Formats: sequence, C-alpha cells, structure tokens
Amino acid sequence: MKLASLKHGRDGRLVVVSSDLAWCADATNIAPTLQAALDDWDRLAPALRNLAVDLEHEAIPRERFHEREAASPLPRAYQWADGSAYVNHVALVRQARGAELPDSFWHDPLMYQGGSDAFLAPRDPIPLKDESWGCDLEGEVVVVTGDVPMGASRDEALAAVRLVGLTNDVSLRNLIPGELAKGFGFFQSKPASAFSPVFVTPDALGDWWRDGKLHRKLMVDLNGRPFGRADAAEDMTFDFGTLIAHAARTRTLGAGTIIGSGTVSNRDADGGPGKPVAEGGVGYSCIAEIRMIETIRDGTPSTPFLKAGDRVRIWMEDDRHHPIFGAIEQTVVG
Repeated sequence: MKLASLKHGRDGRLVVVSSDLAWCADATNIAPTLQAALDDWDRLAPALRNLAVDLEHEAIPRERFHEREAASPLPRAYQWADGSAYVNHVALVRQARGAELPDSFWHDPLMYQGGSDAFLAPRDPIPLKDESWGCDLEGEVVVVTGDVPMGASRDEALAAVRLVGLTNDVSLRNLIPGELAKGFGFFQSKPASAFSPVFVTPDALGDWWRDGKLHRKLMVDLNGRPFGRADAAEDMTFDFGTLIAHAARTRTLGAGTIIGSGTVSNRDADGGPGKPVAEGGVGYSCIAEIRMIETIRDGTPSTPFLKAGDRVRIWMEDDRHHPIFGAIEQTVVG
C-alpha cells in the first residue's frame, strides 16, 4: 500500500496511491490525514488496504496523482529523529579532519532530534539565504513508526514500522562545527527536510524490505548528472530496528515518529572510500562525503556546496526502473 498527502491545510489530505504512482483515491472518509491513520492504525489500516485494492482494480473513483501537488506524506510530525547508520560516512568525516573514530561508534548509534513542525514538500525549493553556510543535500531512507514503548527490543521496534520512504535531510555544513563545539547539538545547521511524495508499507516492498533494511539503490542526481547510486542495505551498520530501539531506550515514541537512516554511504569494492559515479563507483548521497575524500586525497576539497540554481533529485527504482516512492526534486533558491 502506498500513501500520500495532497497539499491541503497544515496536515494535507490523505490519499491512497496506485502501485505505479499514476492514480490516487481520496481516503478522507477513512482518515482525514496520515497522522490520523497512524494514530488508529490497527483499526484503519485494513480499510485503507481495501481502498488500495479497489484503486488497483479501477473499482472506485480515482484521480491522476501528480507529485507536484503532494506535500511530504507527513507535512509535520510529532517527532523526527535522524540516526547515522552508515559508520563509513562518519569515519570519512573524522578521517578528513585527522580524528580517530571511537570504537563505540560501531556499537552505539549516533542520533539527533530534528525540527518537525514544518517539512518541505518533495518539489518545494530549498531556501538558502547565505551560500557561505555550506548547503548540502543528504539522501536517506526513513521509516514511520506506530507507538513504540519505552525500552522496546529490536524486534519489537521493527514490528512497529508502519511506512518506509526517503528524505533529503538538508544540512548547512559550515554552521555545524560551531554548533557542535557548544556541546549541545544541531539546531540552525539543520533546516527543514523534504520527504518522498509517497510512503510505502513494508509488505508492499516485498523482499526489498528485510532485516530492517531497504535493499535498493538510492539514486541521487545533481544538476541532471548521476551523483549517487549507493545501495541502502550495504554498509548499514545499524538496521532500523536497532535505530528505533535506541531512540526508545528512555522514552516512548508516539505514532507518526519518523526515524532516519542518516546519509546512505558505501565503501568502494576494494574497501576504500567510494568513487564518483563517473569513475565507475557508486558515488555519494551528500556533497560532504566527496569533499572529505578530496581532502584526504588532495589536501583540500574541490566540489562546491549547493548554490542558487542547483537542482537535486533523489529517488529509488523498482526492477523496471520505475520510482517506488516518487522523486524528491528540489532547486536551491536564494
């Protein structure tokens, strides 16, 4: 089952979307918003699934699904917590500045709590008032949970996954060091994120979703050219069950909590840092990573951060090369 929110008020209008993303059906007679559906998932999900079946069989009124008319599936959320499941990415960050990677990073996930009161729509521009802030894209996988009890085990946490999708977790890289130096985490360096037009239930992903990981390539284009083709399951040190359980260690998580994987990052086939797509590698899911590799290799980065006019596209394909979640397509504006 694929769900989306068409732009309407603060929380959107819930629709069920066909598997090919061509059509949608109004679901507001079941739940007015996706958050309302998540709040009462056990009771409402069967009715939404029946609606999805009827849509596939053209047995109900339907309308064309246009991704430009979609908000992020949850236009705002009670909680957005982003992990760093790909330790390869963290290791490169620290190597570029000559810092050792603590052994604990391989056993204890990193996570920060992001702003969730207003997300960008998947086709909204990325606002950037000052290019010196170092604006970066970050392609990630996300899950949306139901209610998760405090102290949930990995298996209990994984069973709470209701939906899977993608995000562009925008970062202002040049503001991060100053904020982290204060010892109190991100705030100004993490502006609004955007999410894929559609979120998908794990069962609809079939074998692509297993062991708490999404086994597909994350596609990232920058200004119309391939930038990243990393496999979202490869080199994922912490699966989503582990990330959710980490977040729930000392608190309950309310239905509609979004948990991010962190920047998808793969090592090269020889075990070293990844190579650009143009050089036969799988590329990168953020600009910072190629800048780190340039710093390690050349002593200084040469790839610039985003500037006004730059275009970002993030998506994931099925076996027929059709988008699974739709596409995040954004242009940077000053």
